[in-house]
Amino acid sequence: MRTDDKLDQMEERLPTDRVRPPRMTRTRLWLFWGTLAVYAVIVAGVLADTSLVTIDWQLMLFRPYKQWPAIHAFLDYFVVLGQRGPTAVAVAAWLGWRCWRQRNLHPLLVLGASLLLLNITVGAAKLGMGRLGPHYATTVGSNEMWQNGDIFPSGHTANAVVTWGVLAYLATTPLRRRTLSVIAAVGALGVGMTTVYLGTHWVSDVLLGWAAGLLVLLAMPWLEPGITWVEDRLMGVLLRLWLRLCPHSLRGPLPAGALASEVSRQRIAPDGEFLVREAVGAATGSRATRAPEGWPHHPPRPHTSRAERTPVTPTGSRRPPHADRVPRGAAPFGPTAGRPRNGTG
Repeated sequence: MRTDDKLDQMEERLPTDRVRPPRMTRTRLWLFWGTLAVYAVIVAGVLADTSLVTIDWQLMLFRPYKQWPAIHAFLDYFVVLGQRGPTAVAVAAWLGWRCWRQRNLHPLLVLGASLLLLNITVGAAKLGMGRLGPHYATTVGSNEMWQNGDIFPSGHTANAVVTWGVLAYLATTPLRRRTLSVIAAVGALGVGMTTVYLGTHWVSDVLLGWAAGLLVLLAMPWLEPGITWVEDRLMGVLLRLWLRLCPHSLRGPLPAGALASEVSRQRIAPDGEFLVREAVGAATGSRATRAPEGWPHHPPRPHTSRAERTPVTPTGSRRPPHADRVPRGAAPFGPTAGRPRNGTG
């Protein structure tokens, strides 16, 4: 078997579909409802002026940034890990590279969907409850609610949970998922406590931010059907645009996803013309003629049996040894045919 044939068989065995995302399991569902209950308890505790508000004021009056001023400069930079703009750009760059490697848009669409859900839920809660932050508090001991603030829950904390937690959500192995989950949890914990140290958030803001971010991550499996639907439409548009611009440049299986089952076997035809009608038909959902199952990866090459192959000489020539010699007694041939030997005629 030839080397190129073995490589073709190995390519056929490569998986063409995307990595299966986490499903909404029973454990995940219980965690979601449990986190939602904690979210409701925190909101109720702040609204009712319970001991949670007392703890908020005690830490605010303690002023940690004055107690440990040496770490203030470092934490000013560390808290950037919770800002939506810089973290979204950094994570999007990494996930964009993963999209290029996987030939699909799923990682970036998951990040976009999670941030959109985060902005809607956290933004609505902030504007709906209107709590003022520690630096703008007006009455000592009050919960500072319904005063046109936008501090409850903590956006930095929730954003840190979601942005870095998406990396764990998209991990391809259980070990990576657990490792990235621990890293994201520690980072979100540090960002939340940093905001308390700097005096920009109450403790209850941070607690509610953790709960809000975790709710978004736990709800992501419910968004997967919509993400897949959007991805398939976008991939169809990109495929048609690519085929229009570069119709002779696609080789090998097309990007993974819903299109893979229809067009992953298409290759460059022997005459160099790609089956554009088949690929575009699969992308747009229209009917098209399927290529044969045994469509070759490369133009067919003539097969020569071992007995028909010309032996190779040590110098690399495929001419048989002593090809120029004429056996004794044989009739002359070629341009010297008919000439007398040794000058006799």
